[in-house]
Amino acid sequence: MKIPRIAQVGAIAAIAALALAGCASNETSGGSSSEPADGGSSLMGEIAGGGASSQEVAVQAWTAGFQTANPDVTITYDPSGSGAGRESFQAGAFPFAGSDRAFTTDEIAEGPFDGCVDGSGIVQLPTYISPIAVIFNLEGVDSLNLDAATMGSLFAGTITNWNDPAIAALNEGVELPDLAVTPVHRADDSGTTENFTDYLFQASGGTWSSEPDGVWPLSSGEAAQGTSGVVSAVSGGNGTIGYADASRAAEEGLSTAAVKVGDEFVEYSPEAAAAIVDASPFEEGRTEGDLAIALERTSDAAGVYPIVLISYMIACEEYTDAAAGPIVKSFLQYIASAEGQDAAAAAAGSAPISDTLRDQVNAAIDLIVAE
Repeated sequence: MKIPRIAQVGAIAAIAALALAGCASNETSGGSSSEPADGGSSLMGEIAGGGASSQEVAVQAWTAGFQTANPDVTITYDPSGSGAGRESFQAGAFPFAGSDRAFTTDEIAEGPFDGCVDGSGIVQLPTYISPIAVIFNLEGVDSLNLDAATMGSLFAGTITNWNDPAIAALNEGVELPDLAVTPVHRADDSGTTENFTDYLFQASGGTWSSEPDGVWPLSSGEAAQGTSGVVSAVSGGNGTIGYADASRAAEEGLSTAAVKVGDEFVEYSPEAAAAIVDASPFEEGRTEGDLAIALERTSDAAGVYPIVLISYMIACEEYTDAAAGPIVKSFLQYIASAEGQDAAAAAAGSAPISDTLRDQVNAAIDLIVAE
């Protein structure tokens, strides 16, 4: 059973974060601080995080904006992948990590988290939302409507021709060619794949039967390395269909499918992606600062786009290296701020979080000890 999202305390202004004082420097974080003579930021030090490559461009925008306001702070990010980021964070090598999925409750219970004070817990913040576009290349066809059942059949390989009656029924008046379907998927372990297969598994009504996984579960279709590989394969082959981060689809000018939600077909957009997040509950059994979201892929709410990726920022509530706390806390407050979200949207095409979710994220950030 899922629990409803509970409104928590109001937003914490990002500018207040910049006034937080850091603690004494040490070998791990290099963090230190002193009171500024000019009333500017007192933060000083250096931290390194890493994880999800999906967030790489957004993190670049966040670090640039944050370091401009905090010139004595250096933040680096290694886009080594979600799994590597979670492992490094759990081992205490990173004071924060980006991940295309949250730690599960079982993983948290098993622990330990070497960089966190025993018993302090972790925060998991849904601060990066990206639509996943269904992209296709079909000569003479610029747009398509697809429902989840038909999409599941296309990617499972049970619909093999573009003039199949199931596709035609959703696209009245569109001249569909007598042409073989070539589904294209990621060859690498991917958060995009895990989210896309989660949508198919939840919403297809059984036409897609494989459980969600970052590794594509079928041997059929064409495999391509990374988002760039999928985009290239779809662009280069007539009759192809694939899935990719929406910003890349827009950048390459690829044709995309509108997805059936309720009685309407919804094009991807930042607003529609944010709407499905707000329409979904938090997962059951989470702590106050653990904002893992159970996406309602089958929602029929108006204007939602259900094929999205949520990437999390993960941090300790209290650090064994106390100097890391002020910098991490302030950085996360900037990420969650309207300014930070707009910077990521401009750079990466992500969907800014809503004001409601920002309030909840900031309440979770406020749990981080920064003394």
